[in-house]
Amino acid sequence: MTALQASAAAAPAIVFRHATHADIDALVALVESAYRGDASKQGWTTEADLLGGRRTGADDIQACIDRPRSVILIAERDAADGRRELLACAHVAVEHGAGYFGMFSVNPTLQGGGIGKVVINEAERLVREDWGMAAMRMTVIDVREELIAFYERRGYHRTGIKKPFPYGDARFGEPKRDDLRFEILEKAL
Repeated sequence: MTALQASAAAAPAIVFRHATHADIDALVALVESAYRGDASKQGWTTEADLLGGRRTGADDIQACIDRPRSVILIAERDAADGRRELLACAHVAVEHGAGYFGMFSVNPTLQGGGIGKVVINEAERLVREDWGMAAMRMTVIDVREELIAFYERRGYHRTGIKKPFPYGDARFGEPKRDDLRFEILEKAL
């Protein structure tokens, strides 16, 4: 058994559940920590060099929870003190005849340890088995090559479909560059 396998075997199991309104504040904090500000620079998913301002807010989280065929998937595990530790989250929904995957956030201090892969697998399972969708889509800022490569290793492909970045809409952050666009990635399930 390798050291990594021994560490994984000793770690508490990841448990999934759907977010409720009681989770909103913790989810906003997690998403912000994964994408914005100095805390996000502990992980590799930061957008702090591309965008300032907010990444999400309580209004966004509540809207995702309240929408039909939409959940915020929470990944947790038992902590040493007996409480549940919030590890990661993702917004999973049905949009335009396919699954949608977004707002994917892993605690920056835990990134690179395999938690993200487990969350993606559970989101794909949910979309395929519970909602009967044959594909998953997401939008990624197209200059985020390292992030796009991560998704490509998980079976996603670039569609070449680009969407303009919503400059001037503070709900999406404050751009630090003028060349941002979204690209749609897709995976057959």
